[in-house]
Amino acid sequence: MSTQPSTGPRSAGGLLRTKSIEQSITDTEEPEHALDKSLSALDLTIFGVGVIIGTGIFVLTGAVAKENAGPATALAFVAAGVVCALAALCYAEFASTVPVAGSAYTFSYASLGELPAWIIGWDLVLEFALGTAVVAVGWSGYVRSLLDNAGWHLPDTLSGPDVAEGLGFDVLAAGLVLVLTVILVIGMKLSARVTSLVVAVKVTVVLIVIVAGAFFITADNYSPFIPEAQKQEAGRSLDSPLVQLMFGYEPTNFGVMGIFTAASVVFFAFIGFDVVATAAEETRNPQRDMPRGILGSLFICTTLYVLVSIVVTGMQNYTELSVDAPLADAFKATGHPWYAGVISFGAAVGLTTVCMILLLGQTRVFFAMSRDGLLPRFFSRVHPKFKTPHRPTILLGVLIAVLAGFTSLSELAELVNIGTLFAFVVVALGVVILRRTRPDLPRAFRTPLVPLVPVLSVAASLWLMLNLPAETWVRFGIWMALGFLVYFLYGRSHSRLHAGAAHARR
Repeated sequence: MSTQPSTGPRSAGGLLRTKSIEQSITDTEEPEHALDKSLSALDLTIFGVGVIIGTGIFVLTGAVAKENAGPATALAFVAAGVVCALAALCYAEFASTVPVAGSAYTFSYASLGELPAWIIGWDLVLEFALGTAVVAVGWSGYVRSLLDNAGWHLPDTLSGPDVAEGLGFDVLAAGLVLVLTVILVIGMKLSARVTSLVVAVKVTVVLIVIVAGAFFITADNYSPFIPEAQKQEAGRSLDSPLVQLMFGYEPTNFGVMGIFTAASVVFFAFIGFDVVATAAEETRNPQRDMPRGILGSLFICTTLYVLVSIVVTGMQNYTELSVDAPLADAFKATGHPWYAGVISFGAAVGLTTVCMILLLGQTRVFFAMSRDGLLPRFFSRVHPKFKTPHRPTILLGVLIAVLAGFTSLSELAELVNIGTLFAFVVVALGVVILRRTRPDLPRAFRTPLVPLVPVLSVAASLWLMLNLPAETWVRFGIWMALGFLVYFLYGRSHSRLHAGAAHARR
């Protein structure tokens, strides 16, 4: 079996040259560019649960129940979980077959070619950067609320631009990112221990909500389980979903179609399981443990989401649910305000792991692109003691800390969503292509029913992308155009595959 990289079709000018899986794995064995292998299946599952369970379970449940699906929100979580499961099956095959840092970027390089790989890597860098900053700002808001309850108040100028009049810096958000950067530089095992502790707290709070809330359920609140459908007028501005502008599609709230409308909203509470795949290179037995970590964390989170939605819609009629803090306010409505503080504490603690694992994912993608020469090779050297990619971790950590401190990111948050869905599409296509081009490749885990499952994954992801606002597509297009510019000015000529091909022609 050849270990030389393929240079792709000559007609593509090298843009579709692929990097063989054997070469990708060989590159991970270079001492100066090798990551430490210390993670188990349990570590990966905890990482997955840690990044998936965030504000979504504490906030989105009430919003979609009140506005889209009523008590049938539980079915919306099931539908969204199925969409994610389709993508997860594709990720599991790739991550176990190509156990190399970089996730969708590395998978694309092996199947679609260099330019598509660069574009997905560029996309993931934006996705994880914005995701980390957005979560850090959200965490800061929870902590400020808890401090206010204790009688301690931060000055407005240190609370960020959303609070301050004029120039403001969110010192808590920036400080969190910098602390997590230090933890990630010191090592993956320390990161795993911190994540395990925080996830234990977070899951305990979710279980308290489920178990305690079950005693306050009123059966009448489930009637009707699927409220009567209500047609909504389609929007015509850039803040309207693209599908409405393209086809004049009129969304439906409630009824059976309302469940799928709600699914397109709650889907974003699942974002994050794909980050597990970025740690494939640091896993002791990736062929066995990557599928377990990806699919196990998704199953656990889907189960918790469904149970929480059943409890909260049973505690309070869906028409009366709060949009901002539905779980806490549902307990207040039943005369148990003490639980509201526990929920806020759990949300604040839990967001630290979401932030850390998103930052972890970004640094690994950046590291992989650097090792391939598409970004400066300076960033692909690991720390001599900790065996972590310390240079990109420090660079990105500082940049994101500044971004989180100075920027109001609410409008940019949806870029995280479109970036994730775009990655889902690319990975699903990559599975089909690699099955045809490399049928001989040993696969520890095989996506079932290929090409049906990947095709369904692509269709579901594209549908959810079309439901995002048109202005999100415009911003995404601008970022992609910038990515093309960087590739043709730097990445294409500095690529290690390009250098290898040039050397072979001499």
